[in-house]
Amino acid sequence: MYILGIDEAGRGPLAGPLAIGFVRAPDGFDFLGAFSGLNDSKQLSEKSREVIFALLEGCGEVAYRVEWIEASEIDAHGLTASIGAAVARGVRALMQPEEGKVYLDGSLKAPAEYVQETVIGGDALIPAIMIASVAAKVLRDRKMVELAEKYPGYGFEKHKGYGTKMHYEALKLLGPCDEHRRLFLRKLSK
Repeated sequence: MYILGIDEAGRGPLAGPLAIGFVRAPDGFDFLGAFSGLNDSKQLSEKSREVIFALLEGCGEVAYRVEWIEASEIDAHGLTASIGAAVARGVRALMQPEEGKVYLDGSLKAPAEYVQETVIGGDALIPAIMIASVAAKVLRDRKMVELAEKYPGYGFEKHKGYGTKMHYEALKLLGPCDEHRRLFLRKLSK
């Protein structure tokens, strides 16, 4: 039997993809022992997240994946529907319904056929969700650094697409690029 932890990174930014991390491990796996210093990714430094992610990549007992939701998908289908579809893809790719239990952070839901528990603040409480949070955050941050090279001038490498003063100033000067979530920008103009 397995447990599967799920969390997302990048729900609120004005630009870039949303990343949903999935981590599957044998039931009873000692996440805190295997990933020294594990915590909610928001409570860890970038360096600590990278160290923990490297341990995850080298851990043969644990499988992980990240599902990406591009800005264009968010604009076309909305945030809630896009997240629901990505969660379903990731869960089904890593585990069959009869193989174990899914733990999700916040308002995330797995497909109905899975045994699941959604935990508000789960990224600070459930180790399987914590490590999923780290995977999503590390890979999304790396993606934003890549996008900064493709779209210079926005400062994606610094603010990772969030609505900082620097980002708003770049938007005024340059206008939106293909990575901006038009749905989110419309809300700003009201």
